[in-house]
Amino acid sequence: NSTTTIKFTVPTSLFPPFTKGGTKGGSFVTLKVYDILGREVATLVNEVKEAGAHSVILDTRNTTHATLTSGVYFYQLRAGDFIATKKMIFLR
Repeated sequence: NSTTTIKFTVPTSLFPPFTKGGTKGGSFVTLKVYDILGREVATLVNEVKEAGAHSVILDTRNTTHATLTSGVYFYQLRAGDFIATKKMIFLR
């Protein structure tokens, strides 16, 4: 119960035309988790990602701050000009 997987898809239309590692179509992506007061509790992704489906594991025992307690959290995905924020409820 201490881990959860967050799945996300980065569409090709978000990517500026630059090259990373010999492949075209990369964009800087961040995925962060915030508590109900807006404090950042974890950074799950902070790197260039290619278009397509991705997933990342949130280990609630190993976050930036203390162990996550039960409650409401928000995660925010940023890729290029795209920003999406979703709510999640964590129960122990």
